[in-house]
Amino acid sequence: MRLKKHLSAIILLLLPLFINAQEDTLAIPPVPPPVEAMVEEQQPEQDYLDYDPLAPARAAFYSAILPGLGQAYNKKYWKIPIAYAGLGVGIYFYIDNDQKYDRYRSIYKRRLEGHRDDEFIRNDGVELVTNDGLIRAQRFYARNKEISLLVTVGIYALNIIDANVDAHLAQFNVSEDLSLRPSVNFDEFTGKTGYGLSLNLNF
Repeated sequence: MRLKKHLSAIILLLLPLFINAQEDTLAIPPVPPPVEAMVEEQQPEQDYLDYDPLAPARAAFYSAILPGLGQAYNKKYWKIPIAYAGLGVGIYFYIDNDQKYDRYRSIYKRRLEGHRDDEFIRNDGVELVTNDGLIRAQRFYARNKEISLLVTVGIYALNIIDANVDAHLAQFNVSEDLSLRPSVNFDEFTGKTGYGLSLNLNF
């Protein structure tokens, strides 16, 4: 009888442990969160564009077709008015010098034909500008016309080169992980200041 009581007491003591063990084995294991729900580590924003080997050629081609279009492709919109201002000034002076050259050349040709009624001859027949003066004026404006043309072509070429170079530079890594900058160091022992360049290369 006493043995039965002891067995009953032991069973009553072990019963909660047995029940807990059964509950643990039947418990549903936690489902891991989906990959999309996991918090990704925030990556630093790039301050340069991904490398595109065709971008410089494309920008140069656009500027060759229409000045300023390559700058718009590179998103350097503030350069477009500068390009057109330079081209406009060059074209203006070319046209102005060409008109003045034609003016003096026409008067000179009329004088060679015997006409004496041009704007540089007074009513009393006195020449305000001689034939030699007309020749010098033609040479002067012809030279200025050529210079204006060269300047205009040069600005057009610079517009293409600028678009190409900008597209190259936009793809360079200029982040803090890769930088070359001047530095100034003060030596506490000698009391002198040292100058140099600091190269940062972080991985």
